[in-house]
Amino acid sequence: MQRVYELGARRVLVTGTGPLGCVPAERAMRSRNGECAAELQTAAALFNPQLVQMLLELNREIGSDVFIAANAYDLNMDFVTNPRAYGFVTSQVACCGQGRFNGIGLCTILSNLCPNRDIFAFWDPFHPTERANRIIVSTIVTGSTKFMNPMNLSTIMALDSLV
Repeated sequence: MQRVYELGARRVLVTGTGPLGCVPAERAMRSRNGECAAELQTAAALFNPQLVQMLLELNREIGSDVFIAANAYDLNMDFVTNPRAYGFVTSQVACCGQGRFNGIGLCTILSNLCPNRDIFAFWDPFHPTERANRIIVSTIVTGSTKFMNPMNLSTIMALDSLV
């Protein structure tokens, strides 16, 4: 990160890891009843706060908020744990895939394909749908410091327009 700054970067958005244990692929391989894989969730929970702390310390050393942390874990967990609140019917099953939770293999012509991808949180065994990604981006732009640290993208753009 220091090198990126030395090369001239003055605003860098850094995303932590999302809820790795809750993607359909991991649910299919590691769970009995569709629960998130605890080991991967623990790894993400350990990594993300350390990333934020590292970026805050680096910003302090530089004397400016160059590095902005996006809390991808909490961004995704909101709709993973409460999909209906976001208009999704499920966050366990992928729209496109094979096997349990459509979580096995890649999305191919042989895959199961949902009739309406807008009501699924995950497109394939690993990736959010376009609609879920729009929710994520909206939070990056306007979200609170729970999700964006030290500030969201719209605040950054407003501050940078004053310079």
